[in-house]
Amino acid sequence: MTRYFLFIAITLITLVSCGQQTEKTKTIYNFKLSDKEWQEKLSPTQYRVLRKSGTEQAFTGKLWDNKEQGTYTCAGCNQELFLSDTKFKSGTGWPSFYNFIKKGIIVGTDNDLGYSRNEVHCANCGGHLGHVFEDGPKPTGLRYCINSASLEFKE
Repeated sequence: MTRYFLFIAITLITLVSCGQQTEKTKTIYNFKLSDKEWQEKLSPTQYRVLRKSGTEQAFTGKLWDNKEQGTYTCAGCNQELFLSDTKFKSGTGWPSFYNFIKKGIIVGTDNDLGYSRNEVHCANCGGHLGHVFEDGPKPTGLRYCINSASLEFKE
């Protein structure tokens, strides 16, 4: 009998957590396009990452090892997101930053893998950028792990 109740409790918790909305689905964004317009504007990889919350393979993105000085913007809408002086080598194969440009991003919750992660979105268009983890360097201790496909770089 105890196993039955435990099974029911775990099932209910799983169903409730998987049905929660993320910040992305609750937020109204300034920059909006139809799904067809997004597909026309973005490359297939950019569309998969930005609009379908995909992830590019590690060490394959054009910006993961970029060392130039400048600003990283959203590939979907050109919103300024990160400054190059906050980028650091994390060894993960994706561009990593310890801070972001004010009002550039929003952080929501991603339950896609069955557990909660902090998902990073563009504050202007809602595009999926990556995730943020608490294993970064000082001064923030955060690591914004961002897909190259979701970024453009401006010197």
